[in-house]
Amino acid sequence: MLEQVYVDNLEYIMNAVISRFWEVKSLQQMSVEEWESLCDGCGRCCLNKLEDWDTGEIHFTNIACSLFDGTSCCCKDYENRFETVPDCVKLEPQDIANYHWLPPTCAYRRLEEGKDLPDWHPLITGDANSVHRAGISVQGRTIPEDGIGVDQYEDHLVDWVDKE
Repeated sequence: MLEQVYVDNLEYIMNAVISRFWEVKSLQQMSVEEWESLCDGCGRCCLNKLEDWDTGEIHFTNIACSLFDGTSCCCKDYENRFETVPDCVKLEPQDIANYHWLPPTCAYRRLEEGKDLPDWHPLITGDANSVHRAGISVQGRTIPEDGIGVDQYEDHLVDWVDKE
């Protein structure tokens, strides 16, 4: 299943590189396929986060959602993720400005802020693995959340997520 999703996404990426739709459309104007293709597959949004209640600052951990595959950087059950993980957030174009927890490398966040896609983004390179080669993805750097209590999250704080 993951392989077919990868192949379908790769074909879409190649077509998107040619059209560069993100330069002429707002997030709200994009089709579902265009919207989905903006995701670079880094997996940073699938990491558990802590919020400082005094400052509102977000701190990332290396603890990934139970559905996250740390090797492929894909969700193991993307179609049913909201039923399996009730606190999984569905990103919506009209709400991106409210998602202050998205990492600075996130295409949704970058475009909402008026920034370009980075040079390593799959829609720029035409290569779905460019996010991994650039060291942006969390591939190989996560542990599953299963069995880890929230009281242990502070022991797993990382600062590499905030780096572009």
